[in-house]
Amino acid sequence: MTSTGRSTHTQDPVADHEQKRVALGYLQEAWAEARLDGIDGDCLAQACLFAALAEFVTTYGEEAAATFAEGLGVRIRNGEFSLDLPRQ
Repeated sequence: MTSTGRSTHTQDPVADHEQKRVALGYLQEAWAEARLDGIDGDCLAQACLFAALAEFVTTYGEEAAATFAEGLGVRIRNGEFSLDLPRQ
């Protein structure tokens, strides 16, 4: 998604990649803690999707968020969100 002008400076792509890596780490830690507290993974996933989409709508507007969401099906089918989990 492209910014709607909220930022007055351009982010370095490396810094953006690093921020995403760190953010994912925070989310993984929170996810693990919630699972230990007995929260169902499906409930967590739905809450995370809601929060993420609400942030996109707030940041970029409904139309841009909807356009982004429309492309998710293809990306899911292409394996972009599949994790290589070791089989036991």
